[in-house]
Order: sequence, then structure tokens, then C-alpha cells
Amino acid sequence: MDASHPEGEAAAGWVTIEEWSGSSASALSRTAVLTASASSLTAHRWPLPPSLCFVPSFAPFPSHLTCARACVARLGYRRFGSRWGRIGSRMLAAFVPEGFPGSVTPDYVPFQMWDTLQALLGAIGVGEQSATVIGATFQWFLRDLTGMLGGILFTFYQGSNLDINAKMWRLVADFMNDLGMLMDLLSPLFPSSLIVIMCLGSLSRSFTGVASGATRAALTQHFALAKNAADISAKEGSQETLATMLGMGLGMLLAHITRGHALSVWTSFLSLTVFHMYANYKAVQSLSLTTLNYERASILLQYFKECGEVLAPQKVSQLEHILPFWSTWRKLNKIKLPHERVHLGAKASMLTHSDMLVIAKTRSHYENTNYLLLDKQGSVYVFIHKQATPADVLRSFVHGLVLASSTQTSKSQHLEARRWMDEMYTNFISKLQSEGYSTERLLSHSILWRAHWLHGQHDEKLK
Repeated sequence: MDASHPEGEAAAGWVTIEEWSGSSASALSRTAVLTASASSLTAHRWPLPPSLCFVPSFAPFPSHLTCARACVARLGYRRFGSRWGRIGSRMLAAFVPEGFPGSVTPDYVPFQMWDTLQALLGAIGVGEQSATVIGATFQWFLRDLTGMLGGILFTFYQGSNLDINAKMWRLVADFMNDLGMLMDLLSPLFPSSLIVIMCLGSLSRSFTGVASGATRAALTQHFALAKNAADISAKEGSQETLATMLGMGLGMLLAHITRGHALSVWTSFLSLTVFHMYANYKAVQSLSLTTLNYERASILLQYFKECGEVLAPQKVSQLEHILPFWSTWRKLNKIKLPHERVHLGAKASMLTHSDMLVIAKTRSHYENTNYLLLDKQGSVYVFIHKQATPADVLRSFVHGLVLASSTQTSKSQHLEARRWMDEMYTNFISKLQSEGYSTERLLSHSILWRAHWLHGQHDEKLK
């Protein structure tokens, strides 16, 4: 936090916060600077990289504001370039893992290049005995294209969310697969809408492929206590193959019994589909994950504050909400769970003058931390420092939960929350570890927005 201020201004009423944007903490670019005094707020936004900003050597503090003013006159390069750059980054996020390239091993890129080329050749028809140059008919091409585009769009919008709510998305994947099968069965009954129904079925199964594959990877890691993920994955494939073979035999028997009876066929299909979904629900409900996501962290913290102990993973599993429509129902009824009141990775440019003054008054409660909290209209906004580590992110979220549940007035709730963190947080983490929970990081959405500030009353400039 920048404590320098013009003569006559109270130190507590002067604060400067930078906004930084990027897909990972190692690749950030500054996008805005907000400076608030007791009477005014100055906001500067610019898209230019530092190499295009000319800062005179005689520029007074803060030099970054002079840089911002100089940038706006440069080459007409303003928000247009930045906007398209962010769109390009988001599109790229649909194809590469979060935090790329720092989050993957060096051999990831060459492997994916050759694997993609193999998929391209397979799509053309190489390796298929019945392949032709053109391949399939237009109908099948349109169906497959719809599925491919659907998979890419689904990854684009939900890619980072699959790891957070692996149990819910595993259930959704199975539901979408059943829905795709239903579309296939319905398509012959409506010849005039055959293409549309086939495309919807392909779209549904594309969601299944992405969600099922991603959640399977997360669950395999959970099961692999001996770091034997490959062995577990191979054995799971064998189990599914055996189950498929048995299911095919039973399906042929059922088809023979119900042959010529359309009502019996549909009754059998719908009954088995309902049972299939119930079996999937019970399977997902039985999972006792030890990673920390928003809801699990909230459940564990609430119980710890009430009883001083930590619930076992099996107990937490029974309290989690894994049905997708549950979240939609709560939003329609404007019901918010504790973890939904905490907004992790808030944008600094959203701050108003009054917000900045509140931060100036409460910043002393966040010394030696890599985050700031703002309590506003019943929600807690967490501003993550650009140098924050995964441990800092977890700590900031827990701190936000404590602040959101505070019963004190706005003047003392920050003090109460900080006191709880100083006295109880280490004990809370220790108890989580003793129950087998993974406390290295919080499973969260991609934190695209970070901030920069300095703590203390005698800092002369931003680093």
C-alpha cells in the first residue's frame, strides 16, 4: 500500500492500488492504477506494455501516472489492442492448461503437437479401412462438427471449473450422456428435424466427453495414494470393458424380449435410464475428496468455529451439494451460502472512492499479508497481490469467510477477523492436515485479476 500523500492529507486517507491482469502470477501486465485521497479518486487505465511508455527522467512521483498519460497519445494504441489481446488469451485458455507454460512439463508441447497431428490424420480418414477422401456424408459431418465445437466452447467456459466441482460435473457428464442417447432414439421419430436432433445429441455427448475425461483425471489422482494413477486408470478401463460386455449381453436379451412392443421398449429405456442416474448419484455421493474447494472449505471452517474440530472427509461428503440444479434454485430464490459471499480475485478497477477510503482505514489489519479484503453490501471482495502464492490464496479465502460470518459492526469486524486468523488459522490448517486434507492450495477459478500495493506508513513509492 502506498502511504505517500500530498501535504495536508491524512496518511490513512491516501492509498494507491495497481490492477494487474494475466492467466498466471508469472505473466502479468498492469492495466490500471487507482489513487484515492480523502477528497478525490484518480483512475488511470492503459493497455500499453512498459516498453511503449516514455517516462521523462524529471517526472515527479508517482511516475506510473506520468507513464499512463504519455501512453494515451502513443500510436492510437489504446483499449482496442488490450481488448483483443484479452479475447485472444481467453480463447487460448480453451486449448492449453491453466497457467501454461509454467504449469506443465517441457515435453507437453511436442507431445500435444504430434498427438494433434495424429487426430487430424484420423479425421481425414487415415487408418480407416472404409475411409474415402471426403469421409462421411454431410449429415454426419455436421453432427460431428457440432460436437467438436460444443466441446471447445464447453472447455472455454467451464474448463477451470471442472477441477473445482469434480463431483457435480461427473454427475452432469453422465446426465448429458443419457440425454444424448435419448436424442438418438428420438431422431427417427421426427424425420423433418433429424439433423437438428442429431446435432443436439452430438452436442450433449461432447459435453460428456470433456467433463467425464477431466473429472476422471481428478478422481484418479484422488484414488492414487501410492502415486499409481496409471495403474488405477488402466484397471478402471478393464472394469468398464467387462461391464460393457455384460451390459451388451443383457441389452440383446432385453431387445429380444421387447421386440415389436414400442411401449415396452420405451418403458425399459426410461426405467433403466432413471436407475442409471440414481447409481451415478450414489457413486458420486460416496466420494470423500480431500482437496479443498469453496464449499468444502466453508463447511470445514464453520464446523471448526463451532466445535473446535475438523470434520472427516466422509462427513463433509454428506454435507456437500452435488446436484447442479440446486445452485440454480438458490440463485432464483436469492439464497447465498457463506462461500458464495466471498469473491476471490476481485478487480481493483471496480473500486469506488468510498471503497478506497474504507481500504485506507482497514489496511492496517492486512499487514504482512498478500491480500486485501473489502466488505461491501453483504459480500467480501478479496484482492490478491500479484506476488501471492497458492498458500496465500487459501489463507485469503478463509479470512474472507471469517469476515463474511462476523457478527460485529463494520468498524470492528476487520479487527475481529484478523484476530481470529492470528490465533486460530494455524491450528485450523494443522487439524485439516491431520485429517488428511490437502492444504497446498485451494481449488478455485482462474484468478485473472491481481493487485499491487505496499504496506506501512513510510513507503515512498510503489515497487
